[in-house]
Amino acid sequence: MEEAVLEVLTDDNVNNYKKKKMKILCLHGFRTSGSFLKKQISKWDPSIFPDDQFELVFPDGIFPAGGKSEIEGVFPPPYFEWFQFNQDFTEYTNLDECISYLCEFITNNGPFDGLLGFSQGAALSGLLLGYQAQGKVLKDHPAIKLFVSVSGSKFRDPSIGEVAYKEPIKAKSVHFIGAKDWLQLPSEDLAAAFDKPLILRHPQDEVTTSQLRDWTMNIVQSDTGLAGNSSEPNNRDIPGDVMKPVEAQP
Repeated sequence: MEEAVLEVLTDDNVNNYKKKKMKILCLHGFRTSGSFLKKQISKWDPSIFPDDQFELVFPDGIFPAGGKSEIEGVFPPPYFEWFQFNQDFTEYTNLDECISYLCEFITNNGPFDGLLGFSQGAALSGLLLGYQAQGKVLKDHPAIKLFVSVSGSKFRDPSIGEVAYKEPIKAKSVHFIGAKDWLQLPSEDLAAAFDKPLILRHPQDEVTTSQLRDWTMNIVQSDTGLAGNSSEPNNRDIPGDVMKPVEAQP
């Protein structure tokens, strides 16, 4: 027993533990790409997701864009989408195939500690977290701990919502909600599906990232038992200063 304890406490093991990065799966928005999201995130302050503490992964959507992209002329193709939907966002095409693809990707390339999503990618991330919490997907994958949502939304099909949002989702979450964003109300609905969400409100179209620094560092510290836990949800008004989301669809 003593030998086992000593082995755990060797310098090499401690250093390896300290070097373990938190792995975040980043899902882009409708008819954009993983490369475009990576470029957007690169504009954030590097202290938010330090390279020595986080590994960010940016896959492309499973389907080529089926129509015009809002970023044409801003960022080069190809563009992708995760699934298709009707105007009311109540009917979906290829959603099951998309979920199966992402679960396989997460299993083969993980484990992942968190999800980050923009618009359609945020809606999809919230769905995966809800489904995992209810034992519908990723049963053998460790519980995903954190979620960053920018202009997210809930799925409006009752058969999906009754499962995914049945109970408050326990993953630590931060939700950027813009006062002028047409997804303001859907973003608030998604935030309400989480337990003690951190809601960052910004008055302009920009997405503020400065508040993420303390949030991510608190998660890193809590993962090593160094941070305190907040017992109340947070709701902050903040200035927009970093980045503008370009897409217009969930």
